[in-house]
Amino acid sequence: MAISSIQFLHSLRPFNASFTTTTTTASSSKNSKTPRVSLGFRSSVDFNLCSLSSGFFVSSSARSRAWALVRNRGEKTEDYPPVTDSVDDDQANAPQVYNWSGYRRLFQIVRDLKLKLQVVMSFHECGGNVGDDVHIPLPRWVTEIGQSNPDIYFADRDGRRNSDCLSWGIDKERVLRGRTAVEVYFDFMRSFRVEFDEFFEDKIISEIEVGLGPCGELRYPSYPAKHGWKYPGIGEFQCYDKYLMKRLTKAAEARGHLFWAKGPDNAGSYNSTPHETGFFCDGGEYDSYYGKFFLNWYSQVLVDHGDRVLALANLAFEGTCIASKLSGIHWWYKTASHAAELTAGFYNPANRDGYAPIAAMLKKHGAALNFTCVELRTLDQHEDFPEALADPEGLVWQVLNAAWDVCIPVASENALPCYDREGYNKILENAKPLNDPDGRHLSAFTYLRLSPVLMESHNFMEFERFVKRMHGEAVSDLQANSNKKQTKLQGTDDQVAA
Repeated sequence: MAISSIQFLHSLRPFNASFTTTTTTASSSKNSKTPRVSLGFRSSVDFNLCSLSSGFFVSSSARSRAWALVRNRGEKTEDYPPVTDSVDDDQANAPQVYNWSGYRRLFQIVRDLKLKLQVVMSFHECGGNVGDDVHIPLPRWVTEIGQSNPDIYFADRDGRRNSDCLSWGIDKERVLRGRTAVEVYFDFMRSFRVEFDEFFEDKIISEIEVGLGPCGELRYPSYPAKHGWKYPGIGEFQCYDKYLMKRLTKAAEARGHLFWAKGPDNAGSYNSTPHETGFFCDGGEYDSYYGKFFLNWYSQVLVDHGDRVLALANLAFEGTCIASKLSGIHWWYKTASHAAELTAGFYNPANRDGYAPIAAMLKKHGAALNFTCVELRTLDQHEDFPEALADPEGLVWQVLNAAWDVCIPVASENALPCYDREGYNKILENAKPLNDPDGRHLSAFTYLRLSPVLMESHNFMEFERFVKRMHGEAVSDLQANSNKKQTKLQGTDDQVAA
């Protein structure tokens, strides 16, 4: 529940007269300002200081963190009385029992501040990734089922389970106390929608990002640090639970080749390189008849999972914008097989566009795409990890164009902490591509994460410069370097509440 990101929402269109930018933070724009700028766009920008994650259930820490937020803002405590839990621990461990009290109090604070909310439906374990300082496991009633039936989790070839999220193999299997996984997701989303109806009706909740896999991203958990993976390892396929293997067997039977009902036996391990394997090396088995069959099946399972969950999300949140997040697997992008993308479920070798089917699926549900790693530069990757043959710029450009080609909104965020001008400039390049004849642009950018490091004076000055440029303001280096006073961001009350 911690406030950890800032989101810039852009609605840009060509504008050939005098150029203005309108800044709004609340649902009303009565106090908006319209400074003159020198960009050929009119921009409407929202700062969402609260990008909040929901999950299967609400942790009791939500209450204390919301309470701490009020204290830190120096407001009277009687204005925001403590919330009393209405559900005890035994009840909270039961399916379809949700405690929304902490969220309700925090949402009321956000509404009082005249801000908007982007809420994330998180159906994954939190913790253990870059930048994580908390650990929130799956609900206890789910992990209890996993103790007796570990096949509810993804598994690698050696049978190691990954409890970050539930296997897509149980999307339609009634193994969660009589419910399928997608029914569990839908019941949670429906409960949230009913509980916070007023916030939806008042447009305080402006967007729902639907988690579709580990870290909330639509991908297989192919590179888990808990199993020893280190960058830039190719990762491993994650289809060896009994439910996904049953589906693979059916697909092989339908194809008439039952002996294809297996995963590759020459795909290396988590920290292998492509050329060390018989499957991913140049001319390797990934491009054989069997390889194409397996990779097509593996990637289709990913697309089908997104299709099912987003269909139910649209049903639960009818009338509210939804989005899903895609990870940026940029290492080994400059090889023929794109091995790291293949193990993550993106069938994107050099001779195939693996992101077009995903974009088409999102288009079907009217969902926006949120993509990461827009701040990374290929040159930096070559200097730091030349052996990875990474190309984040090429990957970003491919994915953005796949989404723009089907006319869906594209948002983005930084993958790693970003405080330098080179990273900010790369974000700006991706947000508003120069000389694009169609005027395509990002619809939103989420800055990760608010931290004490960002608030250091020199870092915050660079951040101020970046934010002004995201507004479309012309900022000179002289102006940025001479600005020694406490910097502020334009918002409802012209400052960032952190």
